[in-house]
Amino acid sequence: MTYAPSLEGLLDKADITEVIHAYCYHFDRADADAVAALFTEDALVDYGPDVDDLHGSAALRDMVSRGTSTLFAATSHHVSNVSIRFDGPDQATSNCYVYAWHRYLETNEESELWGQYDHSFRRTPSGWRISRLVLSAVGLRNFHRAHMHPIPRG
Repeated sequence: MTYAPSLEGLLDKADITEVIHAYCYHFDRADADAVAALFTEDALVDYGPDVDDLHGSAALRDMVSRGTSTLFAATSHHVSNVSIRFDGPDQATSNCYVYAWHRYLETNEESELWGQYDHSFRRTPSGWRISRLVLSAVGLRNFHRAHMHPIPRG
């Protein structure tokens, strides 16, 4: 089913894009509750093969809270090239590019990640929420994980 182009569709795209931006904004401010509120209660979050998948917004909140209090002194996430496709009026998928900079608490060292987020979204009574997030990487510098999902090529 294709979601017909309309003013409502454009507004939905803007709302979904704002959710993506809000994820970065709240993560960089170490606000785990606000990050988790952007996800459905049954969301699946896959940050890569070195990390167990997170099931649900509560699990995500716990991980973000731990990471922003014990691992990261600061982060800065930047997204671009947001592409959104609708699977009906209440479901969508997206892909966007991400650049993420991190400074670590213990060492004060910096790292960088160049990659992509693949999302699934669901419309809820509270608005659009992320029901699935998968992080893939094409490049890393001093990153805290050795393995990431590769960006599909070809």
